[in-house]
Amino acid sequence: MSSTISKGRIQSTLRHFLDNGALGGLILMLVALLAITTANSPLANAYFNVLQVYLGPLSVQHWINDALMAVFFLLVGLEIKREMLDGQLSSWSRRILPGAAAAGGMAVPALFYIYFNWNEPTAIRGWAIPTATDIAFALGVLSLLGTRVPTSLRIFLAALAIIDDLGAVIVIALFYTADLNLLALAGAAIVFTNLLIFNRMGVKTLWPYLVLGAVLWVLTFASGVHATLAGVILALTIPLKRTPGTPEATHAESPLHKLEHHLQKPVAFAIVPIFGFANAGVSFAGLSMSIFAEPLTIGIAAGLFLGKLVGVLGTVAVLVKLNLAQLPAQASWGQMTGVALLCGIGFTMSLFIGLLAFNDPAVQDRVKIGIMLGSLVSGLLGAGFLMLFGRRDAAEKCHRHLSVTRTKAR
Repeated sequence: MSSTISKGRIQSTLRHFLDNGALGGLILMLVALLAITTANSPLANAYFNVLQVYLGPLSVQHWINDALMAVFFLLVGLEIKREMLDGQLSSWSRRILPGAAAAGGMAVPALFYIYFNWNEPTAIRGWAIPTATDIAFALGVLSLLGTRVPTSLRIFLAALAIIDDLGAVIVIALFYTADLNLLALAGAAIVFTNLLIFNRMGVKTLWPYLVLGAVLWVLTFASGVHATLAGVILALTIPLKRTPGTPEATHAESPLHKLEHHLQKPVAFAIVPIFGFANAGVSFAGLSMSIFAEPLTIGIAAGLFLGKLVGVLGTVAVLVKLNLAQLPAQASWGQMTGVALLCGIGFTMSLFIGLLAFNDPAVQDRVKIGIMLGSLVSGLLGAGFLMLFGRRDAAEKCHRHLSVTRTKAR
């Protein structure tokens, strides 16, 4: 999810992710399948036991979810800052369609979940689980479809997912924070202030930011605020050099671009797959078919599948109808429906929120099943729509081209 340096020019974060990040999504699919297979094999006990082994003050699973994922959130924060200041989301005209669609795609799934769990006081805490879109998974599916999907729709989906990530970060900060340790929180605020001072002073070397970022993570962890948010907070202070009139190639020297460039591959090909393998494994032993009829499972699956479809597609339709925005270039309504369905693929962030919302392993298993069910249906139908309408649109274009050619020949 980072920008990259090629032939002296900075390739935008979105463009780089569209070109290369989809491979991370395909790897994530394989890792999820491997985790489920392992959890239901003779290796299941070893799989679950290793995750509970303590290394110092934390278990292996906590090191993965609290420490490694802080690096993931650091990259998310860098991406958001980069695109807001100097990328595909740098103007309001570029933000309005993916921004509004992301808002609708978070609000409506939450309402679906609440509808099914209204009478479940404990389950209601998971309302945010179906609000997230997994950018790696969704773009991984798009990559399999090749030229059937116009580039404008890929950019739209990536921009929507970036804004969706920002919304998820805000939700985690506001609704999934434990009891606060005010002393540690004050310490984190002091470290954050020093990071801002570094930024204002024009410090371009990365190591002072990273050293203080590690201190920030420790204090955030101790404060009761989820430690991964330290990554986002650190990202906001990393400088992005934007001197008016400066050649684009010069931007490659900014600390933000450098850090993005160095983090993209480790996060996409190591951290996120490790998180997926550690958390996607669910044992089906002892589970009955009735689990698919439970409000928690249905709420998550329906929120991802129907909620995302209604929220994203409905918002786009309203904006286009009111002439406040236009469909992405060369995209049809059928293809937009397919992309709206792909937004229902929630994995990394949905799993993360689910683990924050519920501590009971049995409930977490139901969360995982709901996420996988909703994501699978959304992914398959979304790919089906894009294949169908991609071929249909291609056939119509070919027919129009032949008609024009024949007319000229006459």
